[in-house]
Amino acid sequence: MMATIHKRLSNPDAGVRRIAVIDLPYTDEEDDIAPLLVAALSDADATVRLEAAKALEGFEEPEVLTALVPLLKDSDQAVREAVAYTLAELKEASSAGPLLPYLSDPDPEVQAAALQAVKALRVDAAFKPALLALQHTDARVRRAAVGVLGYLKKPQAIASLTQIAAHDPDAEVRRVAVGALSYASDSADVSVHPALSRALADPVWQVREEAATTFAKTGSALGVPNLVRAMDDEYWQVRVKAARSLGKLKARDGVAALAEALSHPVSNLRKEAVIALGEVGDPRGITPLERALHDSDPDVRKLAKLALTSIQMVKGA
Repeated sequence: MMATIHKRLSNPDAGVRRIAVIDLPYTDEEDDIAPLLVAALSDADATVRLEAAKALEGFEEPEVLTALVPLLKDSDQAVREAVAYTLAELKEASSAGPLLPYLSDPDPEVQAAALQAVKALRVDAAFKPALLALQHTDARVRRAAVGVLGYLKKPQAIASLTQIAAHDPDAEVRRVAVGALSYASDSADVSVHPALSRALADPVWQVREEAATTFAKTGSALGVPNLVRAMDDEYWQVRVKAARSLGKLKARDGVAALAEALSHPVSNLRKEAVIALGEVGDPRGITPLERALHDSDPDVRKLAKLALTSIQMVKGA
């Protein structure tokens, strides 16, 4: 089979070469696969380069990365996107080396792709370039930079992330910055709580939803009053995350708001409110949970029964 693929890879018809590249990973000659795919990255036809870039996902040999990374500047958009996706699947920190020079590339698309690729690798060398990239005029770059900083979890980045979370003009950048602040355990930085409070009042509901989640991840009870107010948000999705966070924080001050949510028409919110009341464990939740035993949604009824059992166990302890 390999002899046939070799022949097809040199065929003058790009369509034949493309199919050969697609078939290559399914051959038994494992040692020959990566070198042949690397060679296909230099093919004159973009569709062949595209399939080679896709097929190289999971290969982290230095020669593979050395060949892949320059294709972030390929003339074909689809090839660039495939390379960016393949690089973003890297798992070994040792793979970051070839990407580091691209973290400050003048092309925003290339810079964003490189930042996205090193994010999960958690390499310290990416910290300074990512911090500088927060000032970039392109939202794609800022968003990718926030991702890098969120994975690195360095206290030195918290002040910058709070500024981005509160003031970035792009809603998606604000949202990911709010999520990145979750590593600020127990709101160790005094700027985190005001930033999350502001995010819970953001005009874009997805940012508010992220803030409601992040408050619980920081482990700080300072956000409870804000989460209680968020239980009145016009979007039930925000209320769901606020209810979940009130439960995780075991916020007794949230019992009334959670009980009120049990009459909301969206069953997903009623489920979260029931779960949260069980987690809070306050006896004031017993009466509303008993009413929830007759909810129209069987899942709500089942969860209410479990929540009541949980509260009774806390009382009996």
